[in-house]
Order: sequence, then structure tokens, then C-alpha cells
Amino acid sequence: MFPFLEPPLSNPSDLKNIGLKATLPRLKILDLFEQSNKRHMTAEEVYRLLTDDGQDIGLATVYRVLTQFEQAGLLMRHHFDSDKAVFELNHGDHHDHLVCLQCGKVEEFIDAEIEKRQHRIAKERGFAIHDHSLQIYADCIKENCPNRKPATSRQR
Repeated sequence: MFPFLEPPLSNPSDLKNIGLKATLPRLKILDLFEQSNKRHMTAEEVYRLLTDDGQDIGLATVYRVLTQFEQAGLLMRHHFDSDKAVFELNHGDHHDHLVCLQCGKVEEFIDAEIEKRQHRIAKERGFAIHDHSLQIYADCIKENCPNRKPATSRQR
């Protein structure tokens, strides 16, 4: 879908090819998304990671670059039941999200049956899907959920 999104992109000509000047903040932010093991990041997280790495960058610049990358199709913006937007690299592949309501952890998944059913439902109702997103909000039942609410006393 986006041939320019073949990793890595942190090269000045890649940004120029999509109409963006290859500035140092843009290159650093793009490199951060490509190299990070965290796929979904807020602007504040991007800012903190860059400043922790010694980069001289302002939070307003981070917001501006993230918005430019979203408009150019490099990043996707999500609002996972919070006041803050999270961004992820747009690799052009469709996936859905499972979001823990306790710790905020986001897991991506692909389920062919869910996709087929959504298309069938749309077709039955006279629609053809162009795009969609699915976020499932749930309570994490994993033992290692870092923000689990304290257990209440069990009733017997």
C-alpha cells in the first residue's frame, strides 16, 4: 500500500519522496519509531525518549512532526480510550488492537474470521468497506499486568 514504508526510512531521500524536508527532528522521530520495540507512543513519550537520548527538541516540534507524518501517511493516530493520542508506524498492513483498561498495554492482532465477518455484514447491508478499525477494551488477566487494580476481598 505504501511502498515507501519499507524499513528503514530514516534517510533524507525517503522523506523528500513524500514531500517532506529531511530535517533533523523529522529524521530522529522517524528513526525512533523504526528502532523502538514499542509500537504505540504518545507525543510525550516520543519527546521523553528523544530528550533522554540527549536530543535538543521541543515538545511542540514533536507534536508538529507527528501531525505532519500522520498527514503524509507515515504514522497512524489512535485514541485508545484516553485523552492522549498514540501514534504507530503505518506499514500498510491492517491489524486490530486489544487494549488493557488497567495498564494501557496495547496488543495488535489479525483475525481472518473477524475480517470476513465484518465484510459480510457490510455487504448484507449494502455497504463496501473502505477502511475500518477495531479496538477491543478489556481487563488484563495476565499475572504480570503492571497496573492491575488491587484485588478486593473474595466473597465465599
